[in-house]
Amino acid sequence: MKKYDVESCEILRKEQLTEDIFDVTVRSQMAKAAVPGQFAHIFVPGKTLRRPISICEIGEETLRFVFQIRGDGTRILAESRVGDFWDILVPLGNGFTLGDLSRKVCFVGGGIGVPPLLEAAKRFGRNATVITGFRNAGAVILQEDFKRAGCGLILTTDDGSAGEHGLVTAFLPEDCREIFACGPTPMLKALQAEAEKRGIPCQISLEERMACGVGACLGCACKLRADTESGWRYGHVCKDGPVFDARLVDFT
Repeated sequence: MKKYDVESCEILRKEQLTEDIFDVTVRSQMAKAAVPGQFAHIFVPGKTLRRPISICEIGEETLRFVFQIRGDGTRILAESRVGDFWDILVPLGNGFTLGDLSRKVCFVGGGIGVPPLLEAAKRFGRNATVITGFRNAGAVILQEDFKRAGCGLILTTDDGSAGEHGLVTAFLPEDCREIFACGPTPMLKALQAEAEKRGIPCQISLEERMACGVGACLGCACKLRADTESGWRYGHVCKDGPVFDARLVDFT
């Protein structure tokens, strides 16, 4: 099977999870080629550029996307109905490297950074502790999905209206052997530092505005540490990521 391809995917299921977050499952032959942490580039009628949406869950012949309305493009996608077709370029980017599924790991997600973690966390099941952070109770999503997968679950909110009151970084268990994370930059930067302090690996999924989605343009450049005279280089989130070894990411 090709590494990625364009296909016309029928919408099989659609649900509105919150005021501005939608849950869509499509039929996809390319699902067989997808791995946790990758993304899709979805054509939006009337728009020049596709919209990058992280893959939330992978079935035998289905892909699930949970996305937030952030502009006209995602608003148009949110108006799609069951039976409509999406023109999708998929699967794109480098996903999570899972390794030994019997070790204890942590998945840390903030806001709309939570959906990209679901498929990977499912693979670990009870060996995964999933720590999710949201603004308030009204923004909470996917808790039952992680529970069904057997994962340990810690919910946090900024205002204490659901779960624990505090930052996700405060709840990392001592037996965590690796961190997988996706969310706001301050959260990722804090997890990068915590992983370094503990001496454990950390993989982080970055978000950047994208144009081509396949590394042909410079629209999603990110600063990476490198063995060069300057000590850094630029990479592409779409092609080199979106998942990176946290030690390589330069947040300065």
